[in-house]
Amino acid sequence: MAGLYVHIPFCKKRCLYCDFFSTTLLARREEYLEAVLKEIRLRKEETGEPIRTIYIGGGTPSVMQTEAIAQIVQAIGTAQAEEITMELNPGDATPEYMQALRAAGVNRLSIGIQSFQDELLQRIGRRHNTAQAIEAVQMAQNAGFDNISIDLMYALPTQTMAQWQADIRTALALNVQHISSYGLMYEEGTALTKQLENGEIEAIDEDTENTMYDYLCEHLQTAGFVHYEVSNFALPGYEAKHNSSYWDGTPYIGIGAGAHSYIGRVRSWNPNDLEAYIRGIEQGSCIRESETLTDKDVYNERIMLGLRTNRGIDLPTPIQSRTVIERLIQKGQVRETAEGRIVATQKGLHILNRIIEQLMTD
Repeated sequence: MAGLYVHIPFCKKRCLYCDFFSTTLLARREEYLEAVLKEIRLRKEETGEPIRTIYIGGGTPSVMQTEAIAQIVQAIGTAQAEEITMELNPGDATPEYMQALRAAGVNRLSIGIQSFQDELLQRIGRRHNTAQAIEAVQMAQNAGFDNISIDLMYALPTQTMAQWQADIRTALALNVQHISSYGLMYEEGTALTKQLENGEIEAIDEDTENTMYDYLCEHLQTAGFVHYEVSNFALPGYEAKHNSSYWDGTPYIGIGAGAHSYIGRVRSWNPNDLEAYIRGIEQGSCIRESETLTDKDVYNERIMLGLRTNRGIDLPTPIQSRTVIERLIQKGQVRETAEGRIVATQKGLHILNRIIEQLMTD
């Protein structure tokens, strides 16, 4: 089994918090599409395994015409694909667009809602409003999509606990199958980080952010969602197959500018440069940088990624960090399952990065 990710870097407008590779040069979409289709032809057999999951992300893939999405899906081939996901901005949703995506073979949508509060959407630079967010989900359902994920964000500037609670209630009322939720990160170089540094906005304090996260976890699990990864919740059977490949070591190919691949012990990535990417593909070569993971790298990645999930980690022997684990268990930050796996507790999820650092080897 293998996955294939396609990066569509185009956005009509950049969100103020985003540090992913993106561009507003929409006039280059057709040229980029041709490069993507060529890279797919060059690389889709690279893992030597069937492509079982496809994920079209961005950027904003929904700024592409549905004919372009259909060409991408067709070029990859869907005979053995179990899950074909596409990210969508609510502002791009129309009934016709949703129906065309279904016809193109997309069977899962990831809708970037982030908030159901208009003032917060404006504050973080989103180009849709609350009504469009709700309508987008309903349009998808009316078009026959029965595997829908939505994104929500918390710890936004000025966001109150009451607003966050209302967002959770609205999300659950939409009857979606999957919810991904992330605390706002102030990434270096983003517009929102500059506002923070200039004193134009204030960050939510850590205690409030933790309270928001606990409320999210408690209420989604009460509603029947499985908390299967630190930021991801799914109704049973609707866990994201493609995203899970990133956490369990399944090989995947990354297509497009800035996309990453992981095959065997080799991690590679395409340039974060639209011009360099298109020119390289036109010349018949994929200009990628790469690194080969050492035993230590593999061990550390197992810790870093495995502890994000509800499966946890199965540490090999000898375990240099057994003393650390015992201390973490005593503090109630991790627990050991009956199968001998180490899983982060709710308390531990608040400081997960610190736990991971203690368990990784130098």
